[in-house]
Amino acid sequence: MAVQALYRKWRPQTFDEVVGQEHVVRTLRNALASGRIHHAYLFAGPRGTGKTTTARLLAKAVNCLAPEDQRPCNECTICQAVNEGRLLDLIEIDAASNTGVDDVRELRERVGFRPNEARYKVYVIDEVHMLSNAAFNALLKTLEEPPPHAIFVLATTRPDKIPDTVLSRCQRHDFRLIPVSKIVARLQWMTEQEHIRADREALTLIARQSTGSMRDAESLLDQLASYDKEGITVADVHAALGTGASETVIQVADALGKGDVAQGLGAINTAVDEGADPRQFARQIVEHLRALLLLRLKSGVIPAHVSEDLRPQLEAQAAAFSPQALARAVRLFSQAAVEAKGGWQPQLPLEMAFIEAVLPAEPEKAAPHQPSPPASTRTSPPPRRPTSPPARPPRPAPARSTSPSSSQSHREVREPASDYGGLAPGDGSLTPETLQSRWSEMLNALRPRNLALEALMRSCKPVAVEGDIVVLGFVHNFHRSKVEEEHNKQIIENVLSSLVGQRYRVRCVLAHQERAIATPPRNSKPGSTGGKAASSAEQIIAEDPVVRAAVEDLGAQIVRRHG
Repeated sequence: MAVQALYRKWRPQTFDEVVGQEHVVRTLRNALASGRIHHAYLFAGPRGTGKTTTARLLAKAVNCLAPEDQRPCNECTICQAVNEGRLLDLIEIDAASNTGVDDVRELRERVGFRPNEARYKVYVIDEVHMLSNAAFNALLKTLEEPPPHAIFVLATTRPDKIPDTVLSRCQRHDFRLIPVSKIVARLQWMTEQEHIRADREALTLIARQSTGSMRDAESLLDQLASYDKEGITVADVHAALGTGASETVIQVADALGKGDVAQGLGAINTAVDEGADPRQFARQIVEHLRALLLLRLKSGVIPAHVSEDLRPQLEAQAAAFSPQALARAVRLFSQAAVEAKGGWQPQLPLEMAFIEAVLPAEPEKAAPHQPSPPASTRTSPPPRRPTSPPARPPRPAPARSTSPSSSQSHREVREPASDYGGLAPGDGSLTPETLQSRWSEMLNALRPRNLALEALMRSCKPVAVEGDIVVLGFVHNFHRSKVEEEHNKQIIENVLSSLVGQRYRVRCVLAHQERAIATPPRNSKPGSTGGKAASSAEQIIAEDPVVRAAVEDLGAQIVRRHG
């Protein structure tokens, strides 16, 4: 015979045993004592917080044969029938499996019949938000005018999906996440009943992992009870959950505070190599950094996992950070916890989060030490510097003035960012070749600021310099449009100006568009009349708005047929 799961075996049998929902229990008890029983209830809240259990207790209490102040008594025939799951007047319906209107119509036909042996027929509809709209409409009339012997209890984790017309006909009770301390106390009581040895710290880890769900905590305890006959230890919990040791989390935070990239990456990889699940480990880091942030802000909120003997160490660690740095680190590792779903290097999101959290201030410190050398001190001219006429082909603004991207690039002149506002405006001495030779420096300086933006900039190159404007040529229109977003454009101008020591703005164009206008066709000869005619024809076609839109937005190219 299969052994009964702990969460079913020790399901609360009285209102006193319900954990963490005192506000709901008190209201229901007062209603029972005063005889103010409502015909429809809505129990809403996260999974595993006691909604279905409380619904069964309510069904047992309204039908219990004991005096009102002793209900449920668990001794009368009605209470025993409910506990054993054989009371015909308690009907539990799983709305996830019975979503259709026909199922609700069948319920409406049966609700009119009087109870078999109890005072009330109690219908418990679990996950009621899964019903279809037609099913809700069919249920609405019954909820509005139910027979006097029927009580409905609707349970859901998504009350936002329930129509307002249904909500307005129910008495709503919101169930809350259960505090860690109360989950630990309940788990400790269960281990005593089951004669299971368990360290209190191990039970605390289980409670934290359950994130407020008593059922999840009980299921995990049930799993760990079979892990080791000698008892449940902290190491057992870490092994079962795939979490890293607390000492490793503290090492990562120490390295983050000192800016020691090698130590931080080493601690992350050690934890993963030892079997820690990257997502769980990222959540541990977020929880630890959140505790540091709360301590750093002197909020008075002490997370449950911070013991009194650990608090001085964490306060000293928090002092090494600014509140802004901790808030940024919490965001980065929270995102890493979402991204670390597997893959060939599951620890990579954690590593990138750590690096981004450590390096954000480096560009401002390093950039002033890399000014571009004055034009007069250059010893060798840049290779293949274009002559004056070809250097200006991007100029014909009237030909592209109707393009959306062009209109964005010629908006009003924006004020430079404050961190490079003291630089002199660009004097035109910068050339595309010089900037291209330093493009890797540009990307390296951009990487700590925005990884996605650095990836986009790899698909472009400088094609011209027009006064204090650097023209960037992109292969794909999508990349160009993303870089042209105001925030991204400001970051690029910031890094570019700091790199060359002069204040420059940027303008984004499509590279093949520039070539189509600036260069003759490959097959034409410079001195041939046919080549000139073809070049002129292509320029006329390029100025056509429909053709120009196809070239700019869809990546089309202009070709010449030979006949």
